[in-house]
Amino acid sequence: MSAHRLFQRAVIRLAPQDDTENVADFLQGLVTNDVKGQLPVWAGLLSAQGKTMFDFLIWPAGDGQLLIDCEADAADDLVKRLSLYRLRRKIDISRDDTIGVYWQAEQGDGGARDPRLADLGQRWLSPVSEDDAAADHAWLEHRLRLGVPEGRGELGDILWLETNAAELHGVSFEKGCYIGQENTARMNWRQKVNRRLLVVPASDSDPKRQKIAYPELGFAIDHLRVADIDPASTPEWMKLTAGEAG
Repeated sequence: MSAHRLFQRAVIRLAPQDDTENVADFLQGLVTNDVKGQLPVWAGLLSAQGKTMFDFLIWPAGDGQLLIDCEADAADDLVKRLSLYRLRRKIDISRDDTIGVYWQAEQGDGGARDPRLADLGQRWLSPVSEDDAAADHAWLEHRLRLGVPEGRGELGDILWLETNAAELHGVSFEKGCYIGQENTARMNWRQKVNRRLLVVPASDSDPKRQKIAYPELGFAIDHLRVADIDPASTPEWMKLTAGEAG
């Protein structure tokens, strides 16, 4: 398998410091997705109001440990945030720069299908090498063409369900409480997702609604009212309902 590394991603390791600690229990009460089922999963760490602070993928690591695949620029902030919630629990939370995140657009042996969308390709975690080739630009273009936002620059301070988290399998409505769960669950049951993040051609972007632009790729990400979205411009995986705009 060719080593296409995402240098703009980093890995955080969560490890129990004694046999009485359970890392999965710790994360389960914080993040939006179920970390006790099949991994990897995509999840968010939200504010109490249900707005996105961080998004990441969670991987198994053996020996009761879990690995978080996150933005490299956000990794240190995420370590600090998780450490605040740790209180006196005996869990080590630290960045592991010996492990890298790797990606390829095609499905193959040895990796895991991206839990958000199969068309995103596959990724895997592996020890870093000096021979690793950067795949960040190819990943960004591939992801934007599929209409999938990620990261603080695109998702930050947006209500989790407005980031298309339900459609991209980033939230469990059965697992129980987590930070920001009350508002997220209320929006879901009332079907009141009034705005959405949408990847649009840069030429069609509304400056007043724009979160970020990638002029070199011809894309922007706008935070739009559902009532203003042309259904023909939405990706196939995004299913908007009449109730959302109500």
